[in-house]
Amino acid sequence: MTKKILSQLLLVALVFGFSTEINAQFWKKKKKEVKKTSVKPKPRPKKGDIQPYNKVVTKDHKTDEGLFKVHTKDNSYLFEIPDSLFKREMLMVTRIAKTASGIGFGGGKTNTQVLRWEKKNKQILLRVVSHNVVADTILPVHEAVVNSNLEPILFSFPIKAFSKDSTATVIDATSLLSSDVKPLGFPGFYRKFYQVSRIDKTRSYVDRVSSYPQNIEIRHVKTYFANKAPSNSALGSITVEMSNSMVLLPKVPMKRRYFDERVGWFARSQTDYGLKAQKSKSVTFLDRWRLEVKDEDLEKFKRGELVEPKKQIVYYVDRATPKEWVPFIKQGINDWQVAFEAAGFKNAIIAKDPPSKEEDPDWSPEDVRYSVVRYLASPIPNANGPHVSDPRSGEILESDINWYHNVMTLLKNWFFIQTAAINPDARSKEFKTEVMGRLIRFVSSHEVGHTLGLPHNMGSSVAYPVDSLRSATFTQKYGTAPSIMDYARFNYVAQPEDKGVALMPNIGPYDKYAISWGYRPILEKTAKEEKPILDQWILAKADNPMYRFGHQQAGGVVDPSSQTEDLGDNAMKASMYGIKNLKRILPNLEKWTSEKGENYDELQTMYGQLISQFNRYMGHVTANVGGVYEYFKTSDQDGAVYTHVNKSTQKEALQFVIDELFKTPTWMLNKNIFSKTEFSGSIERVRSLQSRTLNNILNPGRMARMIENETLNGASSYTLVNMMSDLRKGVWTEMYNGRTIDTYRRNLQRAYLDRMNYLLNDAKDQRGFNSGYFKRSGITINQSDVRSVIRGELKRLQRDANNASKSGNTLRRYHLQDTVDRIDMILDPK
Repeated sequence: MTKKILSQLLLVALVFGFSTEINAQFWKKKKKEVKKTSVKPKPRPKKGDIQPYNKVVTKDHKTDEGLFKVHTKDNSYLFEIPDSLFKREMLMVTRIAKTASGIGFGGGKTNTQVLRWEKKNKQILLRVVSHNVVADTILPVHEAVVNSNLEPILFSFPIKAFSKDSTATVIDATSLLSSDVKPLGFPGFYRKFYQVSRIDKTRSYVDRVSSYPQNIEIRHVKTYFANKAPSNSALGSITVEMSNSMVLLPKVPMKRRYFDERVGWFARSQTDYGLKAQKSKSVTFLDRWRLEVKDEDLEKFKRGELVEPKKQIVYYVDRATPKEWVPFIKQGINDWQVAFEAAGFKNAIIAKDPPSKEEDPDWSPEDVRYSVVRYLASPIPNANGPHVSDPRSGEILESDINWYHNVMTLLKNWFFIQTAAINPDARSKEFKTEVMGRLIRFVSSHEVGHTLGLPHNMGSSVAYPVDSLRSATFTQKYGTAPSIMDYARFNYVAQPEDKGVALMPNIGPYDKYAISWGYRPILEKTAKEEKPILDQWILAKADNPMYRFGHQQAGGVVDPSSQTEDLGDNAMKASMYGIKNLKRILPNLEKWTSEKGENYDELQTMYGQLISQFNRYMGHVTANVGGVYEYFKTSDQDGAVYTHVNKSTQKEALQFVIDELFKTPTWMLNKNIFSKTEFSGSIERVRSLQSRTLNNILNPGRMARMIENETLNGASSYTLVNMMSDLRKGVWTEMYNGRTIDTYRRNLQRAYLDRMNYLLNDAKDQRGFNSGYFKRSGITINQSDVRSVIRGELKRLQRDANNASKSGNTLRRYHLQDTVDRIDMILDPK
């Protein structure tokens, strides 16, 4: 019994034990199997890896949709770039939007670059594209051009995410905007001039990034450490607000129109290695709007009928513009319609009011689709008309005219000084609305002309005979110059008896001709095939001075027929009329500028304007001495491009300066004005006027041209020796005629000695330049005749002064004795 029980217990134990073992093995196996089939958790993404869209662009981001989406959160900026925009070219235009005091005007372009977004592996590259060197893609030389012009990488970005539909790529652009990327920031020439060392990131920030259908606008404030800050120098830094406009360029560039220097135009150049020339050759083409004939109007256009373009040039007048000036600014824009009619278009250009905030809350002057006359509440007395154009074709894409409030001060001062003698409307401190409005319209037209592609044409006003500017019938028809793009401001030639004369230029014959030449469509012709037609259009007008273009000159005036602020074909005659009018204004200056209860600040300002106007006349006349005319021509035209001013005109010009300036202009010494505006200064003012013009006459470049004229043309030239003799007699007249030498003349004579000392001992050699605007005659002064002539004149003057010093009053004797001693030191400075 006991055995049976024990055997059963053993059996139970065995069974139990077996079962337990099997169970254990089962669970062990099951556990293993579970472990095998379980899903591993995904590893966390590494820093910099591409992430899901919603992890990068969150609900906390604010999105601005346009050319591409800009997502903003706190101080970070994400760009979501559509795949369709990769490889597309964009123009980055950099401007100083708001400038520090002492750094010129805000709004001017400081850099333009073509950029291209490119996807490379897990990066987005922003490349700089150059269109300076090109060759047609079908030519073998194209490969050499590409190999020689690798596009540099401006910036690179890791890809952060792809859009949900995988058609766009997200990058973090914050570092591009916040760091000091030099092409997008403060320009290099300013950095060098003000000794900028680095950016101060603690005082720099991105203000905003806005996206529009065809452009991205970026505003960022940059603070730079600068050793020579132009203002607030104690801070040792400069703060500016930079503007970057990224503009999408057209897929198909506009057909170019090739440049010709005989018609003034803003243009751009490329070196084209694909041309059939045995050297690298540049092609230059115009900056102009894309004005095209509608397909349905082609036959009308061919018949000579006016047609509307496919797309008008539209200018909006800033909402911030004072209401009383809006009609005049708009009229200045619409005035150009007559010029485009000459090109075959009607209503080609039009001024409009922008929509109100209620009508279109998203409308912005920063949108590249809109060109705007922007009104700036600034003390800057100026207006300017920059434009943005496609570097591949010259197509103007957009233009904003910057209109500074204080330009009205400039207009008022000029209009007063140049016309008050004959014009009662100018004889007040504040002009009537319609008077100021007419002046604003004039400036508006001038600035719009720049935005259409026209530069200054300073050679325009010389086309009109001086006396024609006194004719009411002539000036009412033609204005004061053939081009509103000249600086032919207001009619200072007209005299009080000349009733009904026009006082300012309008859109003139040259303007209509230039717009027609640049904009009239030449159908079914390539840009190259257009050139002979364009040439014929120029030759048809070549003998008429109304259609002449003359460059603005910087660095000194070489061509006296292409000057700023002048009128008519004879500077001496026009200036004499101008001086007569200044003599009429001066006695009335206090009456016409004063208001009860106010001080004499306005009187002082306008007296200064009168002196400045007189100084302009002296500059206009002086330019004829040693002057050379520049009339652009091509090889199929007769005659010279460069012609020296004739001898009699040069002599007349020098004598005019001697008579009107070097002989003390006592008419401008008004004791009443001095007693109310200054405690001293009249003597120094005259000395400054005289020495400035004297130094201008005795300019090394001018003297070099006179030597060259004599060498080339002999006796028919006005020689340097003749000029120096005439000048000596005009400056030292009293020494020869025995009269008293007054204070003003003694100062002039000492200024003469100082200039002669400079020319003999200190003047440096100078290189010659003729780059269109910048002109200067080269001279190696120590190997030229200049110092021989100066030394000879000084020795002669010393002899004459020594003889003359023995007579006259005490001050005269002392002055001439001092002259002798000064010349000794000039001739032998050691």
